[in-house]
Parts: sequence; C-alpha cells; structure tokens
Amino acid sequence: MTNLAKRIIPCLDIKNGRVVKGVNFIGLKDAGDPLEVAKRYNDEGADELVFLDINASYENRKTTLDIIESIAKEVFIPLTIGGGIGTIQDISNLLNAGCDKVSLNSSVLKNPDFINESVQKFGSQCIVIAIDVKYRNDGSIGVFTHGGRHDSNKNMQEWLIEVEKRGAGEILLTSMNSDGTKEGFDIEKLTIAMNTCNLPIIASGGAGNMQHILEVFELGIDAALAASIFHYKEIEILALKQFLRDKNISVRL
Repeated sequence: MTNLAKRIIPCLDIKNGRVVKGVNFIGLKDAGDPLEVAKRYNDEGADELVFLDINASYENRKTTLDIIESIAKEVFIPLTIGGGIGTIQDISNLLNAGCDKVSLNSSVLKNPDFINESVQKFGSQCIVIAIDVKYRNDGSIGVFTHGGRHDSNKNMQEWLIEVEKRGAGEILLTSMNSDGTKEGFDIEKLTIAMNTCNLPIIASGGAGNMQHILEVFELGIDAALAASIFHYKEIEILALKQFLRDKNISVRL
C-alpha cells in the first residue's frame, strides 16, 4: 500500500463512437458523446480517464484514434485506452494520438510475451493489464475475455504473478460478478489480488455509492474506477473527494 493520493477514474466504454454502459457486460445504453463526457470529467476533478473500445476491431481502430486525438487536445488528465490493441504499432499510434497509457487484455492472454515487448519499448508506466475475473463453477477465480464469454483457462492469482514478473506497471481488475450492479466492489477478489502481487491495482466493477469507494481505499487499493454513478451524475466527483478527505483518505482536490 502506498501513501500516494488515491485516484478516482471514470471509465468510458466506447461503442460505435458513443459512450455506452451496461450491467454484467450486457444491456448497453447510450451515455453520451465521448468528447463532451471527457471534458465534463476533466472539469469535475477526475484524476484519470479510462476509455475501453468495447467492440474494437481492426476496422474500428481509426475512429478510436480520431476520438482520442480530439479528447487529448481538450482534456489534461491522463488518458488510458484499451480495446483491440495487439501490436507495438497500435500502442505507438495511441500514444502519438495523445493517450498516456494503454490497457491490454485479450492480446496478452494470447501472447504473454507482448507484455515484455511493450514494457521494453514504452516503459512499464505506460502498460496497464486489464483482468476481467469471475468465479467458475469449481470455485476458482477465472480470467475471461471477449466481454466474459471466453474462459482463458488461467486463474486470477497465477496470471497476476505472471503479469508482474513480465514488467507491467498496473492492474485494472474488474469483477464481472459485480460489474454494473452498484452493490459494492468485490472486496474478496481485491483482497486476494493485493495479497498475490505488489502492483498498483485499479478496482473496477460494482461502485454504487461513496461508501463503496471508501471501502476499497481503506483496503489499500490505489484507484477506484466507475462508470454509471458518474455518467448519470449520481455522485459528483468533487463531493466524493471531499467525503474521502473527511475520512482521512489522501486525494487531490
């Protein structure tokens, strides 16, 4: 656990050039224009933004680059982009377009060496590994891809250890059991993850109120990511930071 300021990170799922939000990775609803939403978060005091191009594919990449370039010109907090990134050139293009970090998921599960190559080329501070997890029927915590449809056959703990060894800078851990439910972060899986590796962890999946975010910070998690509570203005970021500061959590105001 570090004494650095805890980070509040809104997540923008992008599909066909629009921000969308679902529950447990399905039932997507429109939540606005990416540039407008990003500017609002920049003004409201978010520490970083994460963009996930959720139906990213080779043909779609161009539209994402256009969106990223337009956002990077007007937004001054760090941007992390994920979705469909499979080559060093993809990362290069995104960093040149103005993003600060990339989030890798399916591509590194298929080819774990891609972590080492990316870190060597761009530095570990640029490389976030997104890990989507849920319980399997046997009680193990599985790592899934393709919006939870494909089981990678890796267990969360072994993958965390491998990712850390390969030099990644940060973990974005999404509990699919909690995603979009607003019933709280998955404290059990986050605790196991923190006890398994030493990388900074961004908790994702399940934020419903300020107390939920306080809970993960008290646990020692470095950053909390959420979507619907911010998109639909159920929680104002500044009010959240004031609440956290009152509870002796270090945040940037």
